[in-house]
Amino acid sequence: MKRTLRFGVIGAGSIGLHHMDSLHRCPRAELVAIAESNPDRLNEAAARFAVPGKFTDYHQMLARPDIDAVSIALPNFLHAPAALAALAAGKHVHLDKPMAFNAGQAARIIATAKKSRRVFMVGQNMRFSRDAQMLKHFADQGVLGDIYHARAWWVRRAGIPRIGSWFTQKKFAGGGALLDIGVHMLDLALHLMDNFQPVTVSGVTHTRFGPRGLGSGSWGSSEIDKNAAFDVDDYAIALIKLKGGKSLILEAAWAAHLSEPSHGVQLFGTEAGGSVFPAKVYRRSGAGDAYEVITPELKKLPYPEDRLHHFTNCVLDGKPPMVKPEQSLVVQKILDAIYKSAATGREVRIR
Repeated sequence: MKRTLRFGVIGAGSIGLHHMDSLHRCPRAELVAIAESNPDRLNEAAARFAVPGKFTDYHQMLARPDIDAVSIALPNFLHAPAALAALAAGKHVHLDKPMAFNAGQAARIIATAKKSRRVFMVGQNMRFSRDAQMLKHFADQGVLGDIYHARAWWVRRAGIPRIGSWFTQKKFAGGGALLDIGVHMLDLALHLMDNFQPVTVSGVTHTRFGPRGLGSGSWGSSEIDKNAAFDVDDYAIALIKLKGGKSLILEAAWAAHLSEPSHGVQLFGTEAGGSVFPAKVYRRSGAGDAYEVITPELKKLPYPEDRLHHFTNCVLDGKPPMVKPEQSLVVQKILDAIYKSAATGREVRIR
């Protein structure tokens, strides 16, 4: 049995460095190559993690037969092309969110992964946090009863990933706050509810701060184009109706006037409520209106608290990943529907 999985990472920006750090700490993984078009970032990352293989063209890296898997950390518009190329080259693929530019691309990735018989997973890291795993365990045990509604949000006062970077240009990013941070909470909420069956979506997006040069944050290391138009959302909200009469409200903001920036998911069940960050369960205690707040604890978590460690284990042990590709496709369909609803002013039915 193969003891370690040999990885190449595509992209040496801020997200790519996180991927490399995870692999560097994973006892069953070996980081052997990096592909990055910017020579300075490539050399810096290779030196930092003592990686021998360096490529400015990821296609050349994919040609190496000794690389088993790749982790893709590129701007959104390159997700599908890189994933498809890696799968065609016979590599297992870990792909950063969002899965693709649209559901059509996402479906093609899944079909290619099945045809190539390689493991594919979108790295939805929020699912692997200790808080999320504990609340998911209690929800699956029925402690909350029937979960009929959820709120999911990630809102910032000033957290646009550097105005003028690829994040704020639609041709490279596809969208703004919704695709950057909203996708995290959308996926986590559906996962905690155990309901990936959307029926209809209504969405609204706003672009209020970025075009005025306001709300820029420090995240990222991509080049800045001071002349680029800010043409993505810096605020998005959606109502998602799910099968069984369930519902979910999603809110994502890069920049807004807020009392407190925060992120989380709140579940509403017939027997109790729950929330993450931190993990809590709320339910009635005895008679009257008395409530108790429980901090869930597990002696052992079902999964590692690192998406890439989990992905590595799945490939080496022949087990399916916790983040199923079909679930990631549903998330992509909802994202597409939110933007369509925002553009048309109409509710969109998911097929």
